[in-house]
Amino acid sequence: MKRPFSIFLLLALAFSASAGDKPRVSRVSLVAMEKSLDNRVTRLWDDNPFVLLGPTRGVYLEGYGAVFTTEVNMVAQPTSLMNPIVSKQDVIRHHQNKLERMPQLRTLLRTALVDSAASLDPVPPEEQITIVAFLTRYPWEDPTGLPVQVIMQAPKKRLIDAQRAGGATVDAAIRVTEY
Repeated sequence: MKRPFSIFLLLALAFSASAGDKPRVSRVSLVAMEKSLDNRVTRLWDDNPFVLLGPTRGVYLEGYGAVFTTEVNMVAQPTSLMNPIVSKQDVIRHHQNKLERMPQLRTLLRTALVDSAASLDPVPPEEQITIVAFLTRYPWEDPTGLPVQVIMQAPKKRLIDAQRAGGATVDAAIRVTEY
């Protein structure tokens, strides 16, 4: 009778110890980075009050690293209640504006990624820091040459080392994937 109880007690202690462990990266650290990315995105373009579609979300995945996701509306819709029809010229202008803004968005994401590596001290150096930007698209848009998702990621140590070295080493440290 004593044996099953002692096994149960050991299992309960092991479970409660792992369940009570604090996460390596606190929610406070993640929230600070979420707000930082939100502030950067909302200041990117003055002509679009809805550039950020919901708050950035961050999560720490043990063994992988920190991941931040955001949804960006690069160009405001050209229609309104008074003008509900999208003309062919509107579609062309909208597409051109998005193409012109892609380099600005990439630069912002790259800078945010590097800065977050320096700010997220608890993330181990070998783990990744990743930012995923989902880019909204209207049904009437011309999608040619425009991604719907931009992912930038790198191991934290490579980002910090590249930041110290400066120049092109930052670009070489970051893996960019666009879909």
